[in-house]
Amino acid sequence: MKPDRMSAHSTPAYSPHGLALLRDPLLNKGIAFTEEERDALGLRGFLPAAVMSMEAQVERFLTNLRGLPSDLEKYVALNSLHDRNEALFFRIVCDHIDEIQPLIYTPTVGLACQKYGLIFQRPRGLFISYNDRGRIAEILSNWPYRTKLIVVTDGERILGLGDLGANGMGIPVGKLSLYTACAGVHPEQCLPVMLDVGTNNEEFLNDPYYIGLRQKRVTGAAYDAFVDEFMTAARAAFPGVLIQFEDFANHSAFRLLHKYRSDACVFNDDIQGTAAVALAGLFSALRVKGGKLGEQTLLFLGAGEAATGIADLVVSAMMAEGMSEAEALRRNWLVDSRGLVVKGRAGLSGHKLRFAHDQAHIGDFLTAIETLKPTAIIGVAAVGGAFTPQVLQAMAKLNEQPIIFALSNPTSKAECSAEEAYRHTNGRALFACGSPFDPVKLNGKSFVPRQGNNSYIFPGVGLGAIASGTRLVTDEMFMAAAHTLANSVSEADRKQGSLYPALPRIREVSAQIGAAVADVAYQNGLAAGPPPNDLIGFIQSQMYDAHY
Repeated sequence: MKPDRMSAHSTPAYSPHGLALLRDPLLNKGIAFTEEERDALGLRGFLPAAVMSMEAQVERFLTNLRGLPSDLEKYVALNSLHDRNEALFFRIVCDHIDEIQPLIYTPTVGLACQKYGLIFQRPRGLFISYNDRGRIAEILSNWPYRTKLIVVTDGERILGLGDLGANGMGIPVGKLSLYTACAGVHPEQCLPVMLDVGTNNEEFLNDPYYIGLRQKRVTGAAYDAFVDEFMTAARAAFPGVLIQFEDFANHSAFRLLHKYRSDACVFNDDIQGTAAVALAGLFSALRVKGGKLGEQTLLFLGAGEAATGIADLVVSAMMAEGMSEAEALRRNWLVDSRGLVVKGRAGLSGHKLRFAHDQAHIGDFLTAIETLKPTAIIGVAAVGGAFTPQVLQAMAKLNEQPIIFALSNPTSKAECSAEEAYRHTNGRALFACGSPFDPVKLNGKSFVPRQGNNSYIFPGVGLGAIASGTRLVTDEMFMAAAHTLANSVSEADRKQGSLYPALPRIREVSAQIGAAVADVAYQNGLAAGPPPNDLIGFIQSQMYDAHY
């Protein structure tokens, strides 16, 4: 008997027995191994006599998890389970995603990254430091699995928390957990990578438990050469691999995406994934209030990767409705730390210039609202509490149903809470958030805010890209993903104030997004082969299901 690597699409490269089997998280079942398996696989004596079902293991783990006093301790417990039994970990995440996703990703992952050196137990993925330059291909050859998906970061801009250096590895690990839980990408195909070029975080440089290079960040041509060595080696080691750039700082993120997107299968979730999930939320909001996207005026608090990524995709969607590019651009405005982005303002970086309009300088967000009269405000600047009562009341004065998206995370960086958004607009806000908030009762009505979380988008995009074998990931794919996500929101969802579907439906939604993305690949000649007769059936057949 050989241990089953839990997928019809995966054949073990080796067949471990005994303790080696129990220490392989892709194969380990703990005390769920049957009597027959214990004899055949050399496990006799290593396990207690009881044989426990997966269902009982799930119940036991959740009993322990729910007894822990803090979310960080729950994160550590889940991470430990991930390291010893992947099937059980993903069964728990899939079956209890409302409860577990906030513990393995936002908002808890932010604190986990800040404390990563302290809570570090077992390495996951590959840590490639600047000292490894010249040998990155050799390091990648050490990875034992046939990788189809890499999430890579350099840790310079982790969520809204800034430069966390090598401690930012919690983000690629968390993202890939969601690829598997939300879209069924097989965990064996997933590789988290940390490109450790140092950190400018003085606290970490002086932290005895910091796990990364103790030096200031490498920049400029040396940094670019290091990233390029990684990109070349990764594509050679894993032909056709999909590479997601994650939590790079603005000055690197745009440049790297533009450098590689035309000849490699890459995307940046902070730019493109955030854009698609926000656009889907706008489509949902317009189904509630009526009107066309091109009739809206959007004011962004923030002018970085997320803001310009959303604005770019919104412009494309407006143009698809028949607007000219100039008209569409004029409907999108950015506010950064220095005020409204306007033409002629000194020091504007390249990604902001497209949205610099003819307008007198305005130094603060509230005055920008009163001047521009937006129908929607979208917060992506990671400035906690920036949507003040005055801001929310101004939006409610201007609009019967103001669109309020407080998308920054973790929760401490949210522009406002759901309760604040509804209270200061008298329950009229069409609200979405970047971190989870509880339902709100106001004026006898219950509102159920839903996260505009990228996990609604990137897992399905990845699934569709991998299944189709697409050579490139295009903006058209993200547009298709946004429409598909918006179409999955039911009338019942919208009546309770939810602009996104319920999280337990995520695998169903991801399959639909995967099919939409794959269809774009097939239609544009980017896929590896001809389209299947039953596209959704083909996509669903590729999805990993965590069972023994």
